[in-house]
Amino acid sequence: MSTDKTQYGFTTTTLHSDRQKPIEHGSLHKPIHTSVTFGYNDARDLAAVFQGRQQGYRYGRQGNPTVSALEDKVTRMEDGIATICFATGMAAIASVVQALLREGDHVVSSAFLFGNTNSLWQTVAGQGIDVAFVDATDVAHVEAALTPATRIVFVETIANPRTQVADLARIGALCRARGIVYIVDNTMTSPYLFRPKAVGASLVVNALTKSIGGHGNALGGSLTDTGLYDWAQFPNIFDTYKKAAPAQWGMAQVRAKALRDFGGTLGPEAAHHLAVGSETMALRLDRECASALAVARMLEADPRVAAVHYPGLASHPQHAIAGELFRAFGSLFSFELADGIDCFDYLNRLKLGVSASNLGDTRTLVIPVAHTIFYEMGPERRASMGIAESLIRVSIGIEDTVDLVEDFRQALDEN
Repeated sequence: MSTDKTQYGFTTTTLHSDRQKPIEHGSLHKPIHTSVTFGYNDARDLAAVFQGRQQGYRYGRQGNPTVSALEDKVTRMEDGIATICFATGMAAIASVVQALLREGDHVVSSAFLFGNTNSLWQTVAGQGIDVAFVDATDVAHVEAALTPATRIVFVETIANPRTQVADLARIGALCRARGIVYIVDNTMTSPYLFRPKAVGASLVVNALTKSIGGHGNALGGSLTDTGLYDWAQFPNIFDTYKKAAPAQWGMAQVRAKALRDFGGTLGPEAAHHLAVGSETMALRLDRECASALAVARMLEADPRVAAVHYPGLASHPQHAIAGELFRAFGSLFSFELADGIDCFDYLNRLKLGVSASNLGDTRTLVIPVAHTIFYEMGPERRASMGIAESLIRVSIGIEDTVDLVEDFRQALDEN
């Protein structure tokens, strides 16, 4: 296949991404390269690769042809200039801390976060980096929290699990004006529903485990540089990584200081599963988003449900902005049962919804949030994030919509 510049649609581009570069033996998929090390006939070539003067592979912890093919695929999805893949989504987020922040730096983060990301920032706050948590649904809160030491602003597109939508475009404009690195976690929307580059994101995080891989069979995470940030103005770049053009400085430092030094490496087998899964992402998400809206509407209309949190509902506080930004409203929502209905009993009556902690899977997954993934942070912090004790998070799968609506309805009928 030629490497022409024809502009294809999202799925076509993703599907044929591997073939934009030569593949061994005419394979349609990039093969799984399991070798940990890579040999060179000329020792000078090996030295040139280590010194960054020549393209090539050094050691499996720092790169692998199968993983590189996935990185190219994600870069195209996000319309970026480079991507680094990691063993998990959390490793991708932690790479930012390890590679780009130093003692005395300041971070402004959305207060509405995935539980493990919240835990990471709490850890970072005890290591000499100041973290301010704000309501990122309004740019004014972000701006008020900025200090001269602010290096990064971090938000999620749609918060997990209460689905607050950050003031993405205005925060992007603020960061651009102040020269601050703007990091957007795109996991809840995926590159198919939204490209954070459109709102000025500097770096984009994706938990590849979720909608991109989509089948619950491989862990992975990625960090993509959109090419919008001028790394020449970032004070924490070491001289070692300033040999190339400034556009490459940030990712060069992340690959060395986070991937190489901390070793959160994505294995080739997982990379293969994630790459193959990504080919059907758009097809899956079209189905999942439609079903999520149908189930959310049914639940919202039932008096036995106290509240439903889904950006696709007109009642959602950020419904309008979500409609402007996203192709669809996502496959995840959460809801609260009316007083007197036990959330565990309700979950146990579901026939299709599986009680499990993942999201973005082909199967519909449900979980009682306060008692599981957000239990560790305690009731006070949960309350500040709007997480009720009866909150149930739902990640809609690809089951038939009519079957899902009926399943969530029948589980209410026994009350």
